[in-house]
Amino acid sequence: MTQPMTYARYLALDDLLACQHPRSDCDDEMLFIFIHQTKELWLKQMIRELRLALTQVRSDQLVPAYKALARVSRIQAVMTLSWDVLATMTPSDYTRFRDVLGPSSGFQSDQFRTVEYMMGLKDARFLSYQNDRPEARAAMEAALAAPSLWDAAIAAAARAGLPIAAEVLNRDVTQPYTPDPSVEAAFLEVYRDTDRYWDLYQLAEKLVDIDDATATWRHKHVLTVERVIGGKPGTGGTAGAAYLHSTLPKRAFPELWSLRTSL
Repeated sequence: MTQPMTYARYLALDDLLACQHPRSDCDDEMLFIFIHQTKELWLKQMIRELRLALTQVRSDQLVPAYKALARVSRIQAVMTLSWDVLATMTPSDYTRFRDVLGPSSGFQSDQFRTVEYMMGLKDARFLSYQNDRPEARAAMEAALAAPSLWDAAIAAAARAGLPIAAEVLNRDVTQPYTPDPSVEAAFLEVYRDTDRYWDLYQLAEKLVDIDDATATWRHKHVLTVERVIGGKPGTGGTAGAAYLHSTLPKRAFPELWSLRTSL
């Protein structure tokens, strides 16, 4: 006999709440696990929303894509706020259990790298961190090989009649994107004639929202790391705050920022 649906069964709460396995007896390690597990859940949802938005933009359904893109930036805002919770853990608290992390590091998150790839921040070097997880690596490889959200937006602008250089439209999408004058000029026209290109204009602003939220998340990440471990190296052999500082200037949609100077 099938049991009636309950809140716990629907959400698989017994499985979910059994996913935390601290390796020390320090209370703060459980918080550390919760924060990072919830981030991974949000990243999973972001990937779903980005896939939907990519499909819609590629088929010129720009207005329907706004919902998924807006949801991504809202999720990013929630993830950023979670750093404030983690920051209640003092350096002394973290030191008590840091050794149990071994060489593990958030640097190795396949879902975070998949999100970056889908946005257009391509870097194949991160694939090697998933050699022991074939499915995770395959998901990253698929995102690396596919046109990004920025590639899709640029192609949509070209279909709308805006002149985009052929080498941009036909570029190797597995490589990092390099800003192009023709792309900036095209979207500058969008911003100068918003009535004519309203759908593209709103799409562009939704993308800026995501880039803005990503930059805010990175900045808060740096502050939290500096607050907890200062300038010490991170786990997994990373440079810690020094590496995170180097990521702050990253923009997935660079021409949407540079064009503002010319408006």
